[in-house]
Amino acid sequence: MKAGGRDVSRIMVTGGAGFIGSNFIRIVHERFPEIELLNYDKLTYAGNLENLEGVRGRYSFVQGDIQDPQLVGEAIAGADVVVNFAAETHVDRSIHDPGDFILTDVYGVFVLLEAMKRSARARLFVHVSTDEVYGSIARGFFSEESPLNPSSPYSASKVGGDRLAFSYFKTYGLPVVIARPANNYGPYQYPEKLIPFFVTRALQDQPLPLYGDGGNRRDWLHVEDTVSGILTLIEKGEPGQAYNLGAGQERSNLEVTHAILSLLGKPESLVQRVVDRKGHDFRYALDSAKMRALGWEPRIDFATGLRRTVAWYREHEDWWRKLIAKKAYMNHLQKNYE
Repeated sequence: MKAGGRDVSRIMVTGGAGFIGSNFIRIVHERFPEIELLNYDKLTYAGNLENLEGVRGRYSFVQGDIQDPQLVGEAIAGADVVVNFAAETHVDRSIHDPGDFILTDVYGVFVLLEAMKRSARARLFVHVSTDEVYGSIARGFFSEESPLNPSSPYSASKVGGDRLAFSYFKTYGLPVVIARPANNYGPYQYPEKLIPFFVTRALQDQPLPLYGDGGNRRDWLHVEDTVSGILTLIEKGEPGQAYNLGAGQERSNLEVTHAILSLLGKPESLVQRVVDRKGHDFRYALDSAKMRALGWEPRIDFATGLRRTVAWYREHEDWWRKLIAKKAYMNHLQKNYE
């Protein structure tokens, strides 16, 4: 693989035991087995080395916090490319406990950028941001030039890391590329996010707590398409630029809920309306023309992707039952739905 015309032989993946990061490691190993992969992960509640079963021994692993300057510096020293997936990501958790989001999503990014600046080898820093940095849009689509207008502590923390990364390009000439993907879904996603949460709840015949009237709309991007987008940016992304990764697969939360119940053959009586979330954005939608100009396009339509995702959770009950039995998951339920 080439980044900026140079060969890439070693990639450092932060958050590689998480949802998108573990899928990235799996796919890179499959497509580019010659590339060495370093998985740097703190192993928080959402980091799970079982996500990488089947590729164990085919990547190196460092358990560490991206807020640790010494450990980060040692890890980055051997990498050509750094892809930063490490983040606190769940909006509901950010409403109740915003401090961890600021520390990880802003200060942690600062530590990574400082280490990147000192590295003699690293040539590209890919920072994974989110479509939520733009806030909500009633109609039309956000481009990369749209104002950033975050609504939650989570999205505000992601804006902080996003713009900090850009500042290191402008001030220090650091080769930084920023990815802003739409809502991700797929295998190995921790069951607090809407799709895996509702799938695993429905499989247990438990109520599905739907915020408000369920009309909030999201663009749903399968994780495999996100990974292919990140790989495109490693090969072709222009330093100093941000890129939207949208799927064009917009659905309301209610539509997604009904689709999940239909795939599982469960009754709609499982839907339980709950008080809407504070600061709940109504709609996210991205203009991905800039990304498509690089040759990338999403290939998994939502109906196919959701069917595959539901089947994966049905077939991997042992994986998710271990997670929902843990204290972090129970605390999440108590803070948000009880």
